[in-house]
Amino acid sequence: MQRLIAQFIAGGLIAVAGAASAAGFNPEPCAQILERGIADRAFPGCTVVVGTGDRILWSAAFGHHDYSGQTRVTPAAIYDLASVTKIAGTTAVFMRLVALGKVKLSDPGGQYLPEFIAAAPTPEERRQREQMTVEHLLTHSAGLVAWKAYYKSASSYEAMLRAIYATPLETAPGERVRYSDCGMILAGEIAARAGGKPLADLEREWIFQPLRMRDTLRNPPASLAARIPPTEIEAATGRAVHGVVHDENARAAEGITGHAGLFATAEDLARLAQELLRALDGRSEHFPRAVVTDFFTGRAIGKNSVRGIGWGIAQGEPGQRARVVSHNGFTGTYLQLDLEHQRFVVLLTNRVHPTRDNDKLGRVRREFLEAVQRQFAQPPAP
Repeated sequence: MQRLIAQFIAGGLIAVAGAASAAGFNPEPCAQILERGIADRAFPGCTVVVGTGDRILWSAAFGHHDYSGQTRVTPAAIYDLASVTKIAGTTAVFMRLVALGKVKLSDPGGQYLPEFIAAAPTPEERRQREQMTVEHLLTHSAGLVAWKAYYKSASSYEAMLRAIYATPLETAPGERVRYSDCGMILAGEIAARAGGKPLADLEREWIFQPLRMRDTLRNPPASLAARIPPTEIEAATGRAVHGVVHDENARAAEGITGHAGLFATAEDLARLAQELLRALDGRSEHFPRAVVTDFFTGRAIGKNSVRGIGWGIAQGEPGQRARVVSHNGFTGTYLQLDLEHQRFVVLLTNRVHPTRDNDKLGRVRREFLEAVQRQFAQPPAP
């Protein structure tokens, strides 16, 4: 452990390392996996937080912002969350909307988006769109296309919405899971209309400020650029996307969509994770136990799919509260909640730097999560 503590001193994390050791959680095997991932160029660097509903067991940073080696990653690094936005922003806001009685998951989506109904290309599709509910959107079972390159023609948030309205459904709502950025964009607009403010304002006022997530935001100012690792190097310009959202549709839609656009630190996401875990014990001031339990209860969709509300269910059965829920982001981000054991893991990377053609993160993350699990299975040191 002396070698590990010496390593953490440089990053200002000696207190955290000591706390982890005292709690019986030895981070060294987990750290070694992340270091090997960096050496294998799965990602240039990362931040990680492991904890429970009541304490942080390990918070650390590894590697650099990019492969130049000029800027070390610290726990203050602000990563582009990509699709983790779907749970940290949009889904969390819906938890508050449901808690406040402003939305029901069974509400027809068209109740909030009459333009979506009016844009149906045929009478049959109009009937299908009228059957689409908020729950369909949040479980990726609304029948919408997964993704289209709307950014090639849409250059504003409103133009993005109109383009999605004009796109025909692939299936009737509820038939199957089709993971859809388009569905979460519509969900974000429903949240804004139901909450009476833009989604970004609801996120900030209802989630980030109350939970002291001070470094979670959209469209970060230039003053924060030094804390933000770059994402992909664009072929057209030869320059890295830096300080603006990597997702092209989110970028074209002003960075305010429900599917992507948030930037955050791992420690901020840990605050959200802890609050959700406490909510399951009825100890949250912001999220009622019944609401959070419902969002984490598996919905059977189609023949073989089970989804939570907003969240993917890693372990669980239909009709029951999941044991483990999680969500990842295309840029290399990840949040997992172990509801059964009241634990969480946050792992943030910029694996798309310098290119999205990099599939090494999946293996590293699996090994890392297995190592974390083994540490929890170990009895505390005498």
